Amino acid sequence: MRPTVSIIVPVYQVEQYLRKCLESLVDQTLQNLEILVINDGSPDHSQEIIEEFQHKFPHLIRSFQKENGGLSDARNFGLDRATGDYIGFVDSDDTVSPTMFAEMYQLAIAHNAEMVICNLQKVDEKGTVTQNLTQIPNMPEKIFLREHFSVFADLSYFACNKIYERKLFEGKRFKKGVHFEDIQLIPQLLLECNVIAQTQNFHYKYLERADSITKIHSEKGLDILKAVEDVSHYFQSSQYTAHATELKNFKILEGVYTFLAYSAFVKDAAVFKNLQSELNSFLRKHQISTLEILTYKRFGRNYLLSLPLKKKIYYLLSFTGLYPILRKLLQ
Repeated sequence: MRPTVSIIVPVYQVEQYLRKCLESLVDQTLQNLEILVINDGSPDHSQEIIEEFQHKFPHLIRSFQKENGGLSDARNFGLDRATGDYIGFVDSDDTVSPTMFAEMYQLAIAHNAEMVICNLQKVDEKGTVTQNLTQIPNMPEKIFLREHFSVFADLSYFACNKIYERKLFEGKRFKKGVHFEDIQLIPQLLLECNVIAQTQNFHYKYLERADSITKIHSEKGLDILKAVEDVSHYFQSSQYTAHATELKNFKILEGVYTFLAYSAFVKDAAVFKNLQSELNSFLRKHQISTLEILTYKRFGRNYLLSLPLKKKIYYLLSFTGLYPILRKLLQ
């Protein structure tokens, strides 16, 4: 019997977290699934943990080893081998609730949905919840995109809190060799959907690791703008091409706010200034005004006003180009 859901788990240097992740997956209440664990050339002891789970759960775990190629390459490797009706992704340092895939698959079948979305929680290394990330508030369980296309501009494009009908990936894969590959691909998949479904349950726990918080932020942030450009290009030939307002709002959320959130952690002043310069070019190209940024609404609320005070100040200084004050604020 073909699996209902294929879960793709790329693995690289996560021996400290992998066991907990795999435990949460083999404990799923949805029985007819497959878990594709892709060892992306990990130099640590992750493979030993993978083999342990494959031995204990041969009916669930499919193990693969490949040369290191990065997150996108590992996910694509899994996509090429997945056999389920729906596809899910789980990062190997994260965990999920026992009912995540059962509920999301049931919603997919009940509503004939091509994509299903759940809420996330950020957790620290002790497992303490640090932030609830609600995805689509104040909307029905079944969402017809033609009636509620504002979702396109409001949604957070994490790959891992969703399941996708496998046909969405026909001719599509994660872009290799870039950062922010989720922003580049997942909106394109949404543009192929007619119906999506959602649950307000917080099924996915995203681990905010100490080493990722201190990770160097660099000119790789420009990949955000490139991802938005790719989505904008794809949008023009999609079934939703008439929805210009939602496309512009997508550009504001991802191309401005997400980009600036990344830039805030750039320590090198020259790199920071270059990122700001590229952002200004992006704004001119897409004719995005400061007023449109300031008045941008997400889920019906002014986005800027909904943020904490420090973030408000940071964004306002960014929009006015006051670099010296901004650098002092970030130090």
